[in-house]
Amino acid sequence: MPRNRGKQHRQWREKHEEAAPAVSHPFTSDQITERLSHISLSEAPTQPATPFTGTATKRGKEIWVPKVGYASSASTVAVEKENEASMDPSKLTELFKGPLGAGFNEDANTFACAQTRTRMIEMVSQGLATLEVSLKHSGSLFMYAGHEGGAYAKNSFGNIYTAVGVFVLGRMFRKAWGKEAPRMQAEFNDFLEKNRMCISMELVTAVLGDHGQRPKDDYAVVTAVTELGVGKPKFYSTPELIAFCRKWRLPTNHVWLLSTRKSATALFAAYDALCEEGTATTVCKALDEVADISVPGSMDHIEVQGEILEGLVARIVGRDSSIQMKDVLKEFPPPPLDGVYEDLGPSLRDVCAANRSDEKEQIKALLDAVGTSMCPTQSDWFGVGDFSSSQFRNVDRSVLTKFLHVHPADYSTMKLQELIRLIRQRQFRAAFKCYTNFHKIDALSKNDLYFKMVIHVHRDDVFRRYQQEMRYMLFFLFSLVLGFFVDVNLFKVNKEKAEELIKESDTLLKGMNIASESNTSDKNGLADEDANLMVKLKFLTYKIRTFLIRNGLSILFKDGPSAYKTYYLRQMHNWGTSQNKKRELGKMLDEWATYITRKYGHKQLSSSTYLTEAEPFLERYAKRSPENQVLIGAAGNLVSSENFLALIEGDRDEEGDIQRDQGASPSSPKIPDSVTKDEGLVVFFPGIPGCAKSALCKEIMNTPGGLDDNRPMHSLMGDLIKGRYWNLISDQLKKKPNTITLADKNAPNEEVWRQIEDMTQRFKVTAVPVVPDSEGTDTNPFSLDTLAVFIYRVLQRANHPGNLDASSKNPGYVLLMFYHLYDGKARKIIYFYSRSITSRRNFDSELYERFGSLVKMPVLKPDRDPLPDAVKSIMEEGISLFRLHQDKHGRLEPSKGTYAREWAQWESKLRKIMTDNAGYINSIQVPFEGAVSSVMEQLKKVAKGEHRTPDTVKRRFGNIIFAAVTLPAGEIVNLLEKLAEADPSAKNFLKEKEMQTNLKKAHITLAHKRSHGVAAVASYGIHLHQKVPVEFTALLFSEKTAALEARVGSVNGEKVIPRNDWPHATIWTAPNVPPKEANTLPQLVSEGKATRLVIDPPFAIYGVLDFY
Repeated sequence: MPRNRGKQHRQWREKHEEAAPAVSHPFTSDQITERLSHISLSEAPTQPATPFTGTATKRGKEIWVPKVGYASSASTVAVEKENEASMDPSKLTELFKGPLGAGFNEDANTFACAQTRTRMIEMVSQGLATLEVSLKHSGSLFMYAGHEGGAYAKNSFGNIYTAVGVFVLGRMFRKAWGKEAPRMQAEFNDFLEKNRMCISMELVTAVLGDHGQRPKDDYAVVTAVTELGVGKPKFYSTPELIAFCRKWRLPTNHVWLLSTRKSATALFAAYDALCEEGTATTVCKALDEVADISVPGSMDHIEVQGEILEGLVARIVGRDSSIQMKDVLKEFPPPPLDGVYEDLGPSLRDVCAANRSDEKEQIKALLDAVGTSMCPTQSDWFGVGDFSSSQFRNVDRSVLTKFLHVHPADYSTMKLQELIRLIRQRQFRAAFKCYTNFHKIDALSKNDLYFKMVIHVHRDDVFRRYQQEMRYMLFFLFSLVLGFFVDVNLFKVNKEKAEELIKESDTLLKGMNIASESNTSDKNGLADEDANLMVKLKFLTYKIRTFLIRNGLSILFKDGPSAYKTYYLRQMHNWGTSQNKKRELGKMLDEWATYITRKYGHKQLSSSTYLTEAEPFLERYAKRSPENQVLIGAAGNLVSSENFLALIEGDRDEEGDIQRDQGASPSSPKIPDSVTKDEGLVVFFPGIPGCAKSALCKEIMNTPGGLDDNRPMHSLMGDLIKGRYWNLISDQLKKKPNTITLADKNAPNEEVWRQIEDMTQRFKVTAVPVVPDSEGTDTNPFSLDTLAVFIYRVLQRANHPGNLDASSKNPGYVLLMFYHLYDGKARKIIYFYSRSITSRRNFDSELYERFGSLVKMPVLKPDRDPLPDAVKSIMEEGISLFRLHQDKHGRLEPSKGTYAREWAQWESKLRKIMTDNAGYINSIQVPFEGAVSSVMEQLKKVAKGEHRTPDTVKRRFGNIIFAAVTLPAGEIVNLLEKLAEADPSAKNFLKEKEMQTNLKKAHITLAHKRSHGVAAVASYGIHLHQKVPVEFTALLFSEKTAALEARVGSVNGEKVIPRNDWPHATIWTAPNVPPKEANTLPQLVSEGKATRLVIDPPFAIYGVLDFY
């Protein structure tokens, strides 16, 4: 029996552990059924077109009639055209003498138609939303809008990627509908086109190049359904998507819904526990346990793709999604697969293997095999007749400008024009490519043009920046999405018809604009900034293969093993990989580098087939030990793809994350003696006093060779400059624009950044920000321990040019003033409030988006001890005092305000605490020489155009192993001293243990991943970082170990229940005795081999719930 047959009986599951907030929901089962009632399985009627009437004149008016959407079709505006008759072949030849559209002239009467987790948990906790999670399959984006609407890849169409997508979609119809498939394929095409819809899918195949694992079968999963309608594009909710897919028997993804604070926090805790070793089996099992509702997909990831899971996608959806989902699942049960036992014809791999001459041959074979009911014509791939060459495919570039100059004839066109204008005005990295629409070849004429527009976004940050612009606009804008395709029809009508159309379209546009813009939130009641909350959570087992092995091939073969090691260590650092995994991966990757370079020499392994070598290597490595098996995740059962791999001309990579093969090259790069540059470079410092910028600039200037660049370099110290510093920088750049300038002055706000941006445009120079590397807080890019280090450094100064040193009256206040200039620019949280005073923006991302690069200066050691309570307390006290002072007096000097005495006391206390903790503060800092070396290497790469900004979203501790209550060691030592005074046996046991010196850390383990499972550990996420009351009831000790028996209390009225049979805190073990041996103490007591001293009354203490 085929394996998919059994999947039809998989049922969705709902948990009843915690009630979701009671909400009213606008969609019932009947209403959703009504919403989908237009999904008829018979041919849908065509909407009648109402033509405009009038008298023809010599002078024409141009009308753009769009088929707008994210690859959608079917115009809603129809007008009588000057040239109703279709173009004959001789006139088509005349039309195509030059690029299509070159001879079209627009005039005044022309028209056109055309780190988030916190916010997510907060919204779910308040009953405002539901958290939805789905699997991220490892494949390529494929979009389909019907045969005439088009098949599209990420940024292209008419190539092998889209041909493979059409074939796989057609084959899935055959499997689902059996003998009825041809009829259903034709009806599906017609339905999408007439309803202006597009479906987006993850296309997973073994023929389009390697990702994380070669799939066992070729398939696609529907991830989105879009409907243009007559106004704002509508993306189907997941319940609507599942209903749509089950109606048409299309494959759906596995989805989990989390509607309570407990389940939402447990989700992210589960991910943190599995992020470095999760596979499809362990991840799905954990999510099934923590989610409130689990809806299995129609295809099992393990069966069709394998165990290597790319990641999860978590997003915020409406609060009523859970209720809608239940209704839909009851109304639309999983459909049958009528063709599962029938002969489906040659598979994708068979067709590709049998046609190996070139890409065009493979495309034609795939489209022929899928049949004419799915693909009636092949014009998107091969053109039409004599007009099949590339010169007829491309449209004249001036068409875009003409499109922006014309009057919009409907709402969708107006919004598309606004989108394009905004992208061009802001100079976002995006291209607008226009191609002939060969489906309309019979309707083409000189004054009646049809073409497809592709909006190709070159950089991911464009999407974020565009969303920010959307929030600032006073009117609604179309969303900018990946895979944006538009069908456009440009034609002319006579003057009278145009005037009539102007009046009617103006009325229509005004009414639609008001209606749309008055709707500030979607149907689920979510504001736009919240509706867009989404995070991708990827797994290390996938990243090992793609980022570390595949993407590192070019570096390994070109620059050698040393450069490759630098590459993979930097990647792991950016991801926040745990130290243990770094060591294990370093050993494995070094072995891989030696193995593959010995086998291939200087001939680089192809990235599209890298798994041919990597998978057997990983399988052999995994078999050596259980630890290696966990590291690799899963390996073996390699699918051989060499004989059926799709032929891709020009070494294209449609997915974008596969690096191009550059061929063989020397093992070490040839670096020229000097790098000639015509442009200047400005290095500036968005920091605060004490960040070591002046010392860094001095070291750079004193280093022989500087940045290995032949341009002149100079440094300007802000404390020595009188007048406006940045104006002076501007004047010097004007005189010598090809200079490297070290702007030794803090650049703490957007006003300064805008000045620097202006210099880059006026003088054609590059600017690079150098920022202290800090984890930051929820509201500030600099953490408290970073601020403490900077204050300490300032207090060690003497004779500072800017008079900010130990002799200053109020250095602490000055540092706090600079610190608060960065308020609202967090590193930890990335979310926005368009209707509130605060707008939190990611500090690193904003700098990178503005200047294209970012250099980070190391400050603190990653494995440092926590900030001492005294230092933390004085920092928090100063911040509170500063805010009180600022709210009352603004920028008034602290010695002149209401809080003058408090400031004096605080400054005095600050100096003393910094002196008392000097040893700690010095110990946690990265050595200055190492920081300088790191910055120098990054700046050298910037100067050569090679630097890539590190990932700004990283976790500090990496993989979660267990949940525990962290206890204050000092209070435990005090308890032990009291017990020793009260009991001779305790005194005798403790007298030589030196607990005051040796007991530095203590905790009570609540649950361990290996013993209790991921879900058990994750369940404590709801209380993460909360204070937990603990009572110690007894001291147990033996010759080898000692522990305090514990009773854990409640948090916010909810009992914290340890999963350990005997909750305890281990306080001592003999040499070479592991702490887990303390678990045996109760048994040893019963056997008379250990002692138990009752603590009466119990000793009460508070701890903090943490993940380790």
